[in-house]
Amino acid sequence: MFKKILIAEDQQVMNLGIANTIKELDIPHFDFVTYCDTAISKIKKAAVESMPYDLLITDLSFQKDHIRQNIHSGQELILEARTVQPDLKVIVFSIEHRAKIIYDLYERYQINGYVSKARNDGKDLKNTISKVYNGERAIPQDIMNALRHISFDFTDYDLKLLELLSKGWKQNEIGSYFKKNNINPHSIRSIEKRLNDLRDSLNAKNNIEMIVICKDIGLI
Repeated sequence: MFKKILIAEDQQVMNLGIANTIKELDIPHFDFVTYCDTAISKIKKAAVESMPYDLLITDLSFQKDHIRQNIHSGQELILEARTVQPDLKVIVFSIEHRAKIIYDLYERYQINGYVSKARNDGKDLKNTISKVYNGERAIPQDIMNALRHISFDFTDYDLKLLELLSKGWKQNEIGSYFKKNNINPHSIRSIEKRLNDLRDSLNAKNNIEMIVICKDIGLI
């Protein structure tokens, strides 16, 4: 099991739950920080002293206060931490539920695991830590189900089309907007065909259901 863990979390109540989980796993050394800048300082210091952390557990959002910080989010923290220690394992522990955001965490930030803050998050965190230690990339099943919706290659054109549709624009209005802004294709037939393809990719019965799905997974 991991020997040394750093937890970046600014909610004290949440820290107590994480501490209990870590103790159940018999992890001998774990540190808590409430600021991302402090987390980076500790990671750098540990690396210099040849006593690096094995795992970083971080939230995504941190409440601002009177103390000025250079790093303001979990995403920024992950990028900075990996510049210091490229092999550092990372688990995100957050209330974020939008699949597109979580998808980006795995694809862009190369996290090793994700745990949603919820009623059974202690058990989920324990299982995820064990999986990551054993070399697995731990993706929750509900997230896996949602991620299937965004395996389709959505283009900027698609996202703009969905955005305007979600705002109540009619297809002829979208076509006029696209034509005016040199966005191609802009014919009604082309727009209808693309909407058809998008509905199929999201297994949506109609445009309304498609927009609901897109909002749920964070595409729009």
